[in-house]
Amino acid sequence: QLVNPKQIINICQIFIKALHYVVTIFQLYLTIPMIFSQFEATRNLASTLFGWILSPLKKFAFDIVAYIPNLITIILILAIMRYVILRALKFFSVQIQKGKLVIPGFYADWAQPTYNILRALLYAFTVAIVYPYLPGSDSAVFQGVSVFVGIIFSLGSSSAIGNLVAGMVLTYMRPFKTGDRIKIKDITGFVIEKSPFVVRVKTHKNEYVTFPNMMILSSSIVNYHTSSTEDEEGLIIHAEMTMGYAVPWPKVHKLLIASALKTPHVQKTPKPYVLQTALDDYYCRYQINAYTKDVDRIPVTYSELCQNIQDQFRKADISLTAPGYQIRLHPELANKPGDDY
Repeated sequence: QLVNPKQIINICQIFIKALHYVVTIFQLYLTIPMIFSQFEATRNLASTLFGWILSPLKKFAFDIVAYIPNLITIILILAIMRYVILRALKFFSVQIQKGKLVIPGFYADWAQPTYNILRALLYAFTVAIVYPYLPGSDSAVFQGVSVFVGIIFSLGSSSAIGNLVAGMVLTYMRPFKTGDRIKIKDITGFVIEKSPFVVRVKTHKNEYVTFPNMMILSSSIVNYHTSSTEDEEGLIIHAEMTMGYAVPWPKVHKLLIASALKTPHVQKTPKPYVLQTALDDYYCRYQINAYTKDVDRIPVTYSELCQNIQDQFRKADISLTAPGYQIRLHPELANKPGDDY
């Protein structure tokens, strides 16, 4: 509700008062020349007063009649652009989105952004065509305003234009789409909005992070959904652990694979596998790798995988604590000066 009833009544009263003053002044302006025209001495003055009204009205009427051809031209240009060209573009865009029209090398998700870009270019082209037919377009004032607007736009929107161009590049690069789980810099979350200027990501902690398109274009992007949808095997999740050399490595492999297979949302095929990534002084490093296509539940899957690893090793009566050693010197040797130990 913009205004209440009392405010509406006040606005109506002000409008009626203003209209009353306008009508009164107009009646007065017509009455005075009529009175002056009755006398010989003031008859010329009456003609002058009438001319102040009739001459502008006459010029205005002639200008309207003379402008009719240009007006018809503008209407034809706008009608063709709106009801022929734009509708044709919209029709082809919808057909491409629905998959009824297939163009080799042109993806369906490009249809709507391409339509928006072409529509903006057509609007700009239409303005350029219609501009000469506008009344007063050749006047110095009209041209000065156009130049001023152009200068303000070019000086004040350099970053905005950069983000707009970056948004167009990202559209045709197809690094992600709305709903994908991505990682930009150190932020991981789901894309909830792609606009011409920014991309908004919602993290797993319900935090909303906004990235300018220029920053995204210059950053590396990890798309987890691409791995889970376009790759038949799915996304590989992995977890590392250490185990002492006293425990045979085949047994560690078996327990880790069993832990992965008991984890929900982990693919049974392909089967999980284990990599030994390092041989340290006191223990070996193991990495369990498993396939999943439920990218939306990756944090929960990691948590359940770690829980299952603990359960499997506890059932096998194997401690997950890595061995550690300390060398303790006799106090007399440790405090003896001049020697290095």
